[in-house]
Amino acid sequence: MKERATSVITFRPMQIADVPAVYRVETDSFSTPWTMEAFEQEILKNEYSYYLLALDGDEIIGYCGAWLILDECHITNIAVLSSYRGHGIGEALMREVMSRTARKGARTMTLEARVSNWPALGLYRKLGFKDGGIRRGYYTDNGEDALVMWTELNEDE
Repeated sequence: MKERATSVITFRPMQIADVPAVYRVETDSFSTPWTMEAFEQEILKNEYSYYLLALDGDEIIGYCGAWLILDECHITNIAVLSSYRGHGIGEALMREVMSRTARKGARTMTLEARVSNWPALGLYRKLGFKDGGIRRGYYTDNGEDALVMWTELNEDE
């Protein structure tokens, strides 16, 4: 994390103007990143999408994307700039998304994670996610399996 005397991470919903900065986080985080057009479509055309940003001052340092369908929230992606990892920002971002989507009516949350991504799996388990099953060959870059995880949400979180 950048050294700042008053470094406070804040959160806000994503807007269309944020797409280039979110794409920067995406390409820093994933070997097969989503395109800028995919993020634009999520914001402009997907009525179920909800994206929350993590900011250090005015700089977008992370984001979490979700689809809210009826009473279920599905996390599509979450990423934090590599220079900010290891400082609890991903956890804070997930907690904030869990809280905000619960207030919007979500009662359960699901996601997929690479079976080899131990840091992410540990975080999700810490947040109360349970193992739900395996999606064989889910990741197109290397054919890796995904672990499907889920948790129940509560408006008080």
